[in-house]
Amino acid sequence: MSALMTTMNRSVFTRLTYRALGVIALSGAALTLTLATPVQAQGQGTKIGFVNTERILRDSAPAKAAQSKIENEFKKRAEELEKQVNNLRSLAQKLEKDAPVLSESERNKRQRELANIDADLQRKRREIQEDSSRRRNEEFATIIEKANASIKKIAEQENYDIVIQDAVTVNPRVDITDKVIQALGK
Repeated sequence: MSALMTTMNRSVFTRLTYRALGVIALSGAALTLTLATPVQAQGQGTKIGFVNTERILRDSAPAKAAQSKIENEFKKRAEELEKQVNNLRSLAQKLEKDAPVLSESERNKRQRELANIDADLQRKRREIQEDSSRRRNEEFATIIEKANASIKKIAEQENYDIVIQDAVTVNPRVDITDKVIQALGK
């Protein structure tokens, strides 16, 4: 019985080994084809472009207009918050000045009031930041859509095979960001 099990185990092992070698051979062939394809494509003159999205969102006319629009939308709320912060500072200074002559209960009461005002101001500041970020994302999403349309148009007009956005390193000769910024300015 033991000899029969050993023979069966060897047979199974042999089949698994051949199967694994077949998979390795197929993987090697696929890898060879994959590596050969870019070389062939480059031999045919692949045209590659690069676009820096960050620069588009910083330097393009629509991005500057959106930033100005957002700043104007939140200017009043920011000024009101700044007034309240200045008021809190003056109340804190008054408390510091009056503290030696105040009773402990009065001092504690004022400190609690200041803490409550401060917490309210922090909440308002977070709300303004969240609202501003949301509006910025909305505005910039529209700009990205327009930029993508411009990129597609430029790629079709100038016969680019591939346009890459936001790479780690890029040769300046393939950078078409300025063309996209100009197209957005029209």
